[in-house]
Amino acid sequence: MKIHFASDHGGYALKETLKAYIAELGHEAVDHGTNSMEPCDYPDFITPCAEAVAADPNSFGVILGGSGQGEAMCANRTKGARVVVYYGAAKSQVDSSGKTLNMIQSVREHNNANILSLGARFISGDEAKDVVKAFIETPFSGDERHVRRIAKF
Repeated sequence: MKIHFASDHGGYALKETLKAYIAELGHEAVDHGTNSMEPCDYPDFITPCAEAVAADPNSFGVILGGSGQGEAMCANRTKGARVVVYYGAAKSQVDSSGKTLNMIQSVREHNNANILSLGARFISGDEAKDVVKAFIETPFSGDERHVRRIAKF
């Protein structure tokens, strides 16, 4: 599977770690830049990454910045991109039916999120690896109600 990567300078180091990890898992890492820790304009790298993911429904994207927020805002402007921001594990939450919620599984199962935006200043490399693995391995449920809602985007 192809995993597209892009970052700004604040996410560059973590991006490099995650690309190597994805390769260890047997996936193809496609790097859209940046290629250094020099300050840059993240839309120059995030937009091509989001476009590539939107064009290939069998791929995923991982975008990184200091907070991941600006990158997510940028990528979500691309038709077909469904980006979620992850800062780190939230306190355990339970929904009204008593089911324990997992944010990453939920956004994959219910929203078919295809790009994960990480705030590199907020999470460790090990946590980032765990969340990326969970993101790409959790399938979309395909439930009619979720398909219907996504179509309205």
